[in-house]
Amino acid sequence: MSLSRYVEELEDLRVYDPPYEGFRIARALKETEGSATPYFREVGPGVDGVGNLIDRRSKLLRILGARNDEEAYRALLSAEDAPGRLDVVGAWADDYKTVDTLRKLPLVKYYEKEAAPYITSAIITAKAPDGAYNASIHRFTPIDDDKAVVRLVPRHLYTIYRRWLDAGRDTPVAVAWGVHPAVLLAAASSPPYGVFELAVAARLLEGLKAVELDNGTYAPYLSTVIMEGYITGQLADEGPYVDVVGTYDVVRKQPVVKIERIYVLRSSAVVHYLLPAGLEHQLLMGFEREAKIWRAVSSVVPKVVKVRLTQGGFGWMHAVISIRKNVEGDAKNAALAAFAAHPSLKHVVVVDDDIDPDDPRDVEWALATRFRADRGLFVIPYARGSTLDPMALNDEGLTYKVGVDATRPLDRDPRMFEKARIP
Repeated sequence: MSLSRYVEELEDLRVYDPPYEGFRIARALKETEGSATPYFREVGPGVDGVGNLIDRRSKLLRILGARNDEEAYRALLSAEDAPGRLDVVGAWADDYKTVDTLRKLPLVKYYEKEAAPYITSAIITAKAPDGAYNASIHRFTPIDDDKAVVRLVPRHLYTIYRRWLDAGRDTPVAVAWGVHPAVLLAAASSPPYGVFELAVAARLLEGLKAVELDNGTYAPYLSTVIMEGYITGQLADEGPYVDVVGTYDVVRKQPVVKIERIYVLRSSAVVHYLLPAGLEHQLLMGFEREAKIWRAVSSVVPKVVKVRLTQGGFGWMHAVISIRKNVEGDAKNAALAAFAAHPSLKHVVVVDDDIDPDDPRDVEWALATRFRADRGLFVIPYARGSTLDPMALNDEGLTYKVGVDATRPLDRDPRMFEKARIP
């Protein structure tokens, strides 16, 4: 289940050769997203690079073995509900060489005002004091030969980190770079605390081999780079970097990771470059939330046809949901269920099943012809939203949320709302 084996099966590779000065890799990622998978030969000694692994929904469906969104949602949610088991590999170190400094890793900058070259797709696995494990994706910036600063948001890894701090100890972690995209998808998800995301990947892949490091953490076997270390109580400046919104995130004091060992695959070494704010970033972040919205809305309306976290809302803060409604009020219930399933949502538009949420013009047409503010608009004041929202009322994302019912009113002549079609 290595990244290199996965890449060998792709048919849309666009190959690039060195040199990679300046922002050549970032430009290639932007130029090819949605159309090709860029492959970068020799980004470092014996190491290649790849990007845009999950920049299209068709790629994501292939990874999940699904024919459509609903099958993909079910596959991912089922894996969270019933994770698989890791197959721990005994003798694995011979497959790797050791590197003596983080500065030898083939890092890049993606935008001109970013602070330094860094890793955008680092999977950090951590062991909690209570024995639980977590895997999640974090920005990872080397600041010394054996130190890096990592961006932590107030989710499970942050909780684990705080618990170790309260116990007066550092947090044991493994950092993996260059993994199978199913592992990326699992690590980008948010199952309940105590569900290990690598075990979710094991279910998706029908088995996953892992290595156990000396500090008690795990990393996927054949990850291109595996780092062993500890998140310390030391803090350092992190940023500015571009987040999924496409703007520069503010500089913050963030925890420093002390790295004790760095392993790099001896052969078939491929690292993954993830373009911040790109289509892959949006789809990785948002797809599992789409699945949770689909499940929640399906429990309150007769039929959910399609859920989309839109590109204009950077795959995170805006949703368009098409439904088949039976009675008035179904659309509002659908929006409320979506807000509950994905608290970062700011605006939700609910449309009928003849409207395609993937087509912004179709959605706008529904707003123009089926929405009236006095009956279809509702506002939820002072609700927690997304910390990515620059218009939030505070640093915790407090905001006003808006739901829009853009479905046909059932008390009007349906012929007034029929879309004309040419046979």
